[in-house]
Amino acid sequence: QVHLVQSGGGLVQAGGSLRLSCAASGGTFTSYVMGWFRQAPGKGREFLANISWNGGSIYYAEFLQGRFTISRDNAKNSVYLQMNSLKPEDTAVYYCAAAAWGTYYRTRQEYDYWGQGTQVTVSS
Repeated sequence: QVHLVQSGGGLVQAGGSLRLSCAASGGTFTSYVMGWFRQAPGKGREFLANISWNGGSIYYAEFLQGRFTISRDNAKNSVYLQMNSLKPEDTAVYYCAAAAWGTYYRTRQEYDYWGQGTQVTVSS
């Protein structure tokens, strides 16, 4: 059983940056692909990015257009999401997730454990 605890997030003006963190405990962190998702009000949970166990493989949703960067620090059992050039449409609850087995690791069904979610609000 992996427990994921998120931190970061908050309110930022458009064009600003935020960094989300997600710390894992209770499992072998390097056994998991880690991902970030978000969910805006009235919408489904949307895939953002994933990173392989050693950081050697990273995939981003195309709509991000290079604004977000996922990284992980296995020594700290943590994964991060650096978000730059934020827009009001990025306003959502953001979730980190861990997947043990999957194919492309881009759907919520492939992830086994989830963080508690953190609110990101971007003002115009």
